[in-house]
Parts: sequence; C-alpha cells; structure tokens
Amino acid sequence: MPAAPDFPPAPDRVIPARALISLSDKSGLEAAARALHARGVELISTGGTRAAIADFGLPVKDVADLTGFPEMMDGRVKTLHPVIHGGLLGVRDAAEHRAAMDAHGIDPIDIVWIDLYPFEQTVAAGGGIEAAIENIDIGGPAMIRSGSKNHGYVAVAVDPEGIGEILTALEADGGTSLALRKRLAARAFARTAAYDAAVSGWFAGQVEDAAPTRKTIAGSLAQTLRYGENPHQRGAFYRTAERRPGVAASEQVQGKELGYNNIADADAAYELVAEFDRPACVIVKHANPCGVALGTDLGEAYARALACDPVSAFGGVIAVNRPLSAADARAITDIFTEVVIAPGADAGAREIFAAKKNLRLLLTDGLPDPLAPGEVFRSVAGGLLVQTRDTARLTAAELKIVTRRTPTPTEIEDMLFAFTVAKHVKSNAIVYARDGQTAGIGAGQMNRRDAARIAALRAAEAGEAAGLGRSLAEGSACASEAFFPFADGLLEAVAAGATAVIQPGGSIRDAEVIAAADEKGIAMAFTGVRVFRH
Repeated sequence: MPAAPDFPPAPDRVIPARALISLSDKSGLEAAARALHARGVELISTGGTRAAIADFGLPVKDVADLTGFPEMMDGRVKTLHPVIHGGLLGVRDAAEHRAAMDAHGIDPIDIVWIDLYPFEQTVAAGGGIEAAIENIDIGGPAMIRSGSKNHGYVAVAVDPEGIGEILTALEADGGTSLALRKRLAARAFARTAAYDAAVSGWFAGQVEDAAPTRKTIAGSLAQTLRYGENPHQRGAFYRTAERRPGVAASEQVQGKELGYNNIADADAAYELVAEFDRPACVIVKHANPCGVALGTDLGEAYARALACDPVSAFGGVIAVNRPLSAADARAITDIFTEVVIAPGADAGAREIFAAKKNLRLLLTDGLPDPLAPGEVFRSVAGGLLVQTRDTARLTAAELKIVTRRTPTPTEIEDMLFAFTVAKHVKSNAIVYARDGQTAGIGAGQMNRRDAARIAALRAAEAGEAAGLGRSLAEGSACASEAFFPFADGLLEAVAAGATAVIQPGGSIRDAEVIAAADEKGIAMAFTGVRVFRH
C-alpha cells in the first residue's frame, strides 16, 4: 500500500485559470464556454469540442499545442500525456510537485468537463461490436479520475448539472470551494464506475459469460424517497441502463411523490399485466396480486379484477395493458387507489384522474416483454443474488395430463391463466381462476395447504360480496406454482370447488396426489416447470 505523502492541506478556494473540456453531447457548451471565458479562464479542448468552441468565436487551445503531439491512431491517443495528467494530478502547494511542474513546463488545470464517449447509447441503439469498441472511452475516464483524485485543487464535471454548479460558484465567489470539489469528485468517480460497469457487462455478454468473476451493477438516481419500506428507513430510486418499459421509464403525470412500496407494487403489477394479449387489469396490494382479470375492454377487465377481492383492492395499485379512457378513469376513481400505471391515457381520463390529487398516474412508452431476457437482483448480507428473469410461458401442448379425466378446453384455458398469475404471486402460492378472472389467491404461506385455504376463503368472500350465493372458486381451475408435496393441498382445492388443477409435478408423492385427484374426479396437468417467487 503506498504511503500517504505529507501534503499541505488543500485550499478552501481555488480561482480557476484553465479548463479542459471534451464533450460528446455539446448541449449547453456555448453558454458554459462563454461564461468561463468571461471570467478569464483559458479553454483547452480536443477534436469536435475544440472546433465547436472556436466556431463560437472564442479562443481555445488545442491539447496538441500543449503536448507537442498530434491526435493519432484515429483519435485514440491525444490526452494520455504527462503535460495533461501532470496538470491534473499535481499538488500545487507541494514543493516537489511544484518543482516537477516548473521543470517540465506543466501548467495546472483547474476545471475538467468531460461526458465520455456514448458507449451506453451505442449499445442501446443496437450498434455492432466494432462501433461499441470504438465508443469505449479511455482518455476521458483517465482525466476524470486524475482530476477527481486531485479534488483538492481540481473541479470535475461529468454532466450539465456539475458544470452548472461550478459556474454558480464562480458567479457567487469567483472560485470553487473544497466542499464543492469533493461533491463533484464523488459524482465523477460514480460516473466512471457506472461506465466501466456498462463496458464490463457488455463484454461479458459478448463472450457469453453468464457468471463473470466480478459483476458490477450501476444505476443513476431517479429520485430520493421520503423513506424506504418504513418511515425509519431511508430510501432512493435508481434507474439502470436496461431499456424495459415500466416504472423506471414512466412519466408521472400527477399525484404525490412515489414511495418505495408504491414503486415496488407498480413494478409487480405492470410485469404481470404485460403477460396477457387481451385487455387485462391487475390490482396489486403489498407486492401480490389480489385481483387479475381479462375483458373485452379495460372497463370490463377492471370490474372483474375488482370483484375478485374488493376488500384488498382498497388502497392498491392498478395496472392495465391498454391506454385508459375517461370511462375507465371514472370506474377506477370510485375507490381509493394509490397508483395507476398504464401504457397511455386520453385527455378525458387525465382530467378525471386530476380531480384525485393524491392518486399517482404513471404512463409508460409501452409494455415490458415477458419473454425478453434479462437479469434480476437481490441483496443478501455481504452479497448479491443474480438470476435470469423468469420467462416461463406455457401452452396447452406442453401440459402433461396425469389423471383419468381429461380437462375440457375451457378448463385448460383457466389452468394456463391461473398458472400465469401464480408465476407473479409470492410463494407458497395457490390461485383459483375461471373464465379469465382470478377467483381467489393465497400468497406467501409457509405451507401449500394453508395457501389453498386462504385462496378459498378469498373466493368465498368475493362470491358473497357479489351476491352470487356461491364461491367464485366453484368450477374454477387451481394453479400451484410448485408441486403438491402431499394430497392435502389438492383436497382443499377440491373442497373450494375447483374442477381442474395445474401444477409442476415432481414430488415423491405424485402418485398419491394423482390418486386423490382421480378419486375426486377432477382433471390435473403437470407443467414440468416451477415458478417460485420469493
């Protein structure tokens, strides 16, 4: 470990004399360059940024004039030079550093504004491997890191906000404070870390390394939150580089600030509603769906989803897979709802929602693809769990009928619908469904029998609330996201009124469970696919 030199303390205030600017996105460049020039700051730049500053009619010095070397190798080599990095890294008040700078004609650089080559944008736009590699910035991160390490003297901006803070400080005080330079350095190191994470993640994909030795996940702050899951916990929301329609990419049209739990619930609801091709509505409460239904339109789908569990739906999160109309908005606002997320809403719907000031309306640019590959993450003490997204989707042809009675076509449709919903319910999970509508959901139980009982209770209560005089589970299909280890859970489903069961199979007691199904005269299919969700 290198010993820490005995440097003099950094000054609180640095009056800048020179700034190095290199930008891919030149938005705001002219105003900032003019402001720096007006304060007597010498501008240094390269390539297109230097040409742009010159076109503004401002004096600008080319890096090549300082280094004595022209840009070469298609611009790959231009700033990697002691004159540049010495000007960034030199501790001006350290006698040895000052002597080296004087001996080699190295002048200090006080401000760095660099935004890096657009590697992430190139990959997101589908650029080929050659284009991606050419957009891996080398000199930019090196200069950012050099200036940030020497934040005692150098102010580093990696985004428009950063240069804005620097210009504000110059306007107010004529210089940059140590506290500002520290904050900017922290932001700069985070930016280069995120950039390296994007490059390393892309490279791992290129060589098909599903579990690289080192893995870094980067995000950019979307918003700070009032708190986390509970008021005594701090929370924040970050966006990753993944281009997936959903909460992170949505526009909040109205309503209170989103909370930690709102975001988690909206994500769960939107991922589930995207599973269906027909108009669908999902109502989520505490990360679990309490009502899911299909309809000929969103109005019917919402009414049927609400009927599944009107008690739990109060204060829930609603997701739909079609743009909302005014009629949809009127129906949804009849009860208290925390969040509505949809791929669109017409002017009439927005006007009706606007009357509910606390309701958060999130609109996205599309629906997430349930079959698209991707990764999901979960933190554990001292570690990180990583897995591929659950893209399991079943068809009737993939089902293995294991009972004497074969399910009817209608039962098969109900089974597939129920199993799709179960994929998004916390384990242990049981879902009863009929005619494209959940009848009862039992979520997050320690044993499957109790999940079946709770789902049956919900179905009975929903039937009573609807004035049907029967449970919604009568004639339903029952889905279990994992195998029945004993026949007791299946028997609870039969008692609830289910006539068909879908489950993965694979238990050592499968024969016992199949025999129980045959004895009760119900149909059962094995999927061979487990869809746990913890």
